[in-house]
Amino acid sequence: MRLLLDTATLIYAVQYPERLSRRASQALRNLENALELSAVSVSEIAIKSAYGKLDFSLTTLERALGGLDIRILPYTGEHAVHMFDLPLHHRDPFDRQIIAQALAEEIPIVTPDEKFRKYDGVTVIW
Repeated sequence: MRLLLDTATLIYAVQYPERLSRRASQALRNLENALELSAVSVSEIAIKSAYGKLDFSLTTLERALGGLDIRILPYTGEHAVHMFDLPLHHRDPFDRQIIAQALAEEIPIVTPDEKFRKYDGVTVIW
C-alpha cells in the first residue's frame, strides 16, 4: 500500500521515534508499504530550517529518505486543483497541499495531526 508521510511523521521517525504511535511505527516498518513524502514537505523542511524553526539538514533528509526507503512524490497541478474543494478545517498551507495531494492520489496520510481527519475522503493512519 502507498502511504503519504506528513512532514511531522518524517521528523518523528528520524528525531523522535518514541513519538510515533504504534500503528504509525508498524506502517513505516512494513516492507509491503511504499512510503512517500510530498515535495511540499521537502519545501516545508527547507523553509523552516532556514528560518531556524527546525533543526533538520539536507543531509539528515537524504539519510532519512534512503534509510526508510522513501520516495519523493512530486506536487503537480492536478494536486493543486484539489485545493479549490478543500474546506478551511486547517489553515497551514503546507498541510493543505499535502491533504490535496493525498486526495488526488487516493492514498492514506500517516500523521499525528487530528485536523486531517476532518476532511472527507482522507484516510489517516496514526
